[in-house]
Amino acid sequence: MNRTEKDTLGEVGIPESALYGIHAARARNNFPGDIPFHIEWYRAIGLTKLAVYTTYRKFKKAAVEKMGDSLPFDLIPDEILTALEEAAREVSEGLYYSHFIVPAIQGGAGTGINMNINEIITNAALISLNHKAGEYDKIHPIEQTNIYQSANDVIPTSLTVAAMKLLQELEDEINNLRQQTEKRESESRNKPRLAYTQMQEAVPSTFGSLFSIYNESLSRDWWRVSRCLERIKVVNLGGGATGTGVSIPRFFIMEVVPELRNICSIPVARSENLQDATANLDPWVEVHATLKAHAVNLEKMASDLRLLSSDISRSGLLKIPDAQAGSSIMPGKVNPVIPEFVISVSNRVYSNDSLISSLAGKGCLDLNPYIPLIGHSFLESIKILIAANRSLTENLMEGLQVDFKAGYDILVKSPALTTALNPYIGYDKAREIARVMKEESVDIFEAARLTGMINTDNLKKILEPANLTKLGFTLSDLEGI
Repeated sequence: MNRTEKDTLGEVGIPESALYGIHAARARNNFPGDIPFHIEWYRAIGLTKLAVYTTYRKFKKAAVEKMGDSLPFDLIPDEILTALEEAAREVSEGLYYSHFIVPAIQGGAGTGINMNINEIITNAALISLNHKAGEYDKIHPIEQTNIYQSANDVIPTSLTVAAMKLLQELEDEINNLRQQTEKRESESRNKPRLAYTQMQEAVPSTFGSLFSIYNESLSRDWWRVSRCLERIKVVNLGGGATGTGVSIPRFFIMEVVPELRNICSIPVARSENLQDATANLDPWVEVHATLKAHAVNLEKMASDLRLLSSDISRSGLLKIPDAQAGSSIMPGKVNPVIPEFVISVSNRVYSNDSLISSLAGKGCLDLNPYIPLIGHSFLESIKILIAANRSLTENLMEGLQVDFKAGYDILVKSPALTTALNPYIGYDKAREIARVMKEESVDIFEAARLTGMINTDNLKKILEPANLTKLGFTLSDLEGI
């Protein structure tokens, strides 16, 4: 069974049980696709609408007290307002999401998004008042449900709320991963290994220094992400179509953002220039650049862990946990799927960064019509980075095994270790020890004995992990060598 809904373009049949209406149906037809709209954004729109209705209730009270029956326009009855508030609250909890039919990629600067949710809220409110969906003579999706709103302020404001909530979650996940790397750094601080440059043996180092590389980069990411809320907290709610606030009560403009802040417990703030906040999306470009920087650090870390645990390296330095069977034809094969997942996530973020930058620059005059795809890509980046951090922490770092003995054995057999001898015996003698190590396939201790360039006790002292990894040498270090 269908009901018939009308707009200025004509009539459309809508399923009787549907909470969406003609505007959403037209948008769905105009923008065919199966990429779903983020539910976090959907729920945030519910919060924004709720803030609108509770602010309207305050405005209504003030207007009646000041002007009584002399108001030139009708006010929304309390019964309807209560029903709208309850429906908006239900949307904020994720209810009725199956009735949101507008895909993520669309045109119209979010008008389809706004109207789809207006229709959902309207019809849910109608049903709660024992009416039928589509009876818009009783509650109108534009004149009442969309009171003092525009897609141009509701949709970006809701995006801000959704993004800020997710950024807080990302911050927590980065810190969880950072704590795991810090733990690894601490437990392997004086465990020697060989460092590499250009994938070639370079100088002596420790496993602790390797994990410190990741710990420091994640600490920077954690700090930067924690500052992102400040960069995007300014919203244009109350500004209407272009931020001028035309046809919107000043009372409403001043009160609606504080009301939203109270409802969602997110530190949003009204822009001092609502037109700027409506037209320019550069804050999203700026913050996504921070997400991209974090993705770069995750890729570097995941690539290193994959390399050091690979069969190609033959080092056996790291053993990452077995996550899943690696092949349907090669028995026993286990692939490094967690690093590969993280690397894939990082590259998706890079792509989103390019897209967001490009579309933000395509805003025209007073509005950017590409906010739906910009917002979709932004939220996707946060969500997949949350997933990448969580998987690295739980599925790799917590079960990572480090073979300290193998690291030491590789180190003492590498001619690169002779670099540490330069201050004590000079370059030429150190080079001779390196030559013997290569030609005779012996470790540094045996080569030193064969060449007689340095005695074993002094060599052991020089090659103590604490001496190898301290910052430079002092003249007192040379005494007695």
